[in-house]
Amino acid sequence: MYVWIWRHLPGNAWMKALISLILVLAIVYVLFQYVFPWAEPLLPFNDVTVDNGMPVTGGTAVAS
Repeated sequence: MYVWIWRHLPGNAWMKALISLILVLAIVYVLFQYVFPWAEPLLPFNDVTVDNGMPVTGGTAVAS
């Protein structure tokens, strides 16, 4: 796939490298601005349980 993209980009090797960099930056921008915020509520990463029901006193869990 990358070879196909490289062959279809215009210019010499330096121009192709510059266009490739711009394409990668554009893809990263779209992912961070639109795709990841849309997908974040669908992912289970915020469903975290860090305690096991024991009270915390002074930064350490105390068994009752």
